[in-house]
Amino acid sequence: MKKSVILGALTVASLVAGGAAAATLDDVKARGKLNCGTNTGLVGFAAPDANGDWQGFDVAVCRAVAAAVLGDQSAVEFVPTTGKTRFTALASGEIDVLARNTTWTFSRDVDLKFTFIGVNYYDGQGFMVPKSLGVSSAKELDGATVCIQTGTTTELNLADFFRVNNISYEPVPIETNAEAQQQYLAGACDAYTTDASGLAATRATFEDPTAHVILPEIISKEPLGPLVRHGDDEWADIVRWTLNALIAAEEYGVTSANIDELAANPTSNPEINRLLGTEGNLGEMLGLPADWAVKAIKAGGNYGELFEKHIGENTPIGLARGLNAQWTDGGLMYAPPFR
Repeated sequence: MKKSVILGALTVASLVAGGAAAATLDDVKARGKLNCGTNTGLVGFAAPDANGDWQGFDVAVCRAVAAAVLGDQSAVEFVPTTGKTRFTALASGEIDVLARNTTWTFSRDVDLKFTFIGVNYYDGQGFMVPKSLGVSSAKELDGATVCIQTGTTTELNLADFFRVNNISYEPVPIETNAEAQQQYLAGACDAYTTDASGLAATRATFEDPTAHVILPEIISKEPLGPLVRHGDDEWADIVRWTLNALIAAEEYGVTSANIDELAANPTSNPEINRLLGTEGNLGEMLGLPADWAVKAIKAGGNYGELFEKHIGENTPIGLARGLNAQWTDGGLMYAPPFR
């Protein structure tokens, strides 16, 4: 396992070194669509609906970027990736951006040569078990079989947790969330471990979600966010500031309902005016139209609207804002100034 991980890292790094990541903006414009790497299917974050259209919290980031760059939120080709294939897809140029519940880590940033453009969900790894197992703490899982996705940070976190607590486990490796769900429900593993948000999203699809418990332990920090290749700062700036625009819009009360009025009638708040392109030349700095952020926000709403629509407390997934609340509400969501 260690050898394959090292070889995989070297392969990705060499792809980045050999294939220049420059001029992604020109490529996207010439192609007329954004190629977005996403999950193979995680309800609430990235999954096709009944009509085959991709929907979700991560999907919304790519739709916002497509709207900002191409003026059309539907100009996106979604490319499903697994924990093993996602980095190669990005490094090789198959996708322009990866928005797939991916944790920002040192080695991925530095060794694999990727640029994380921000955090769209602060998370942590947890455990889910059947209520019938009678377990109330992850520390009671000594000797348990645990379903775990390969090629993810959860593998190392799991090993560290059991080692620190001097207990043993038997890993049941899986490649996709769908496979994990199938194996877990079939009883092939006593527990399933992944990001807590992923557990909540998976449990929401069960026939009887109440028969399964997400244990209280959060054993890691998992700052999840979109990423692009090293070597193309212009493209990284566009994706980064599109995400920041969604976050800033919520802070300043710019919503899908009032954005047209605010854009047509500049306010007394210069930060809002600069965000919406009615003052200053931020769009020009990015090589985009003045109303790029307006288009991005109108694609699905501001950060808060997207959260509540796809994964919030009133959805089957039922996630509270927690660390993902605005900084003004005690959370960690914070966009740098638009100036």
